[in-house]
Amino acid sequence: MKYVDGFVLVVPNDKVEDYKIMAQKGGDIWKKHGALEYFECVGEDMNPEIGGMKMLTFPQLAKAGEDETVVFSFIIFNSKEHRNEVNKKVMEDPMMKEMPKEMPFDMEKVAYGGFKAIVEEHNE
Repeated sequence: MKYVDGFVLVVPNDKVEDYKIMAQKGGDIWKKHGALEYFECVGEDMNPEIGGMKMLTFPQLAKAGEDETVVFSFIIFNSKEHRNEVNKKVMEDPMMKEMPKEMPFDMEKVAYGGFKAIVEEHNE
């Protein structure tokens, strides 16, 4: 089963393009060092209707303001050990020094965690 690093963060609407540029560079670095897949997803349908069920929305969860967008990001690895190896190489990569010193998002509105896949289905 695969291992996934997941992130939920809040980006000001006027900084989404800056975030996208930074994220594309990040994706290049993670893939260079062995990440299987790298996704950066910008919220689009943040208040979906799901058969009348009440649930927390991502903007509520992330405490996003009216002028902010929720981003859901994830990186897929072979295993937790593989994730640790890749992330170590990423953090040592000189390209990381080229990342902006000031992030285009609020670090206090970032959630991160590592997740072990327990169900893995693929369409072939």
